Amino acid sequence: MNIEIISGSPRKDSVSHRVAVYLQKTLAEKTHHTVNIIDVRDWNLPLLQEVFTSVEKTPAAYKPLAERMFAADAFILVTPEYNGSYSPALQNLLDHFPKQQHKAFGLVTASPGAMGGMRATQQLLLLVPALFGIASPYMLVTPFVDKKFDAEAKLIDPSFQKNIDIFINEFLWLAETLHPEMETVYN
Repeated sequence: MNIEIISGSPRKDSVSHRVAVYLQKTLAEKTHHTVNIIDVRDWNLPLLQEVFTSVEKTPAAYKPLAERMFAADAFILVTPEYNGSYSPALQNLLDHFPKQQHKAFGLVTASPGAMGGMRATQQLLLLVPALFGIASPYMLVTPFVDKKFDAEAKLIDPSFQKNIDIFINEFLWLAETLHPEMETVYN
């Protein structure tokens, strides 16, 4: 299965990106799936003017991104909380690729605060069906993210590993249920 983790923070020193990197490394080590990160900071997408409905109908500068978006079997969205919602950069990227039918979405929020982006998860639960995707009900809410992951994306709070394992197992169950030909085992 081809899983794309979308790291939704445009900030240079994003703490939520640490979670995306940790999840990518963990999934790559413990599953047979192909797991990559689409970092919104790597794509200078303009504000939405045109929806990309296929790789062929995507401007040349964004074809590599379009190939990854259309080839993905499942997504994990990782975002900080911006004013009670997910990041506008994440929204802009997904607005360019709105139809993700029958694809599983894992939802991850992160914040240095005590709520961990909880309000953003509620907004993401509204977004995913609008993309024709299917959201895993098990979300990874990450409060005090800067105390859980260091600058090198290493987990420094081992008590949080159980939350990560539950999130990954439930996300993979959903993704593999939607794509049974790609089943794997997460250890």
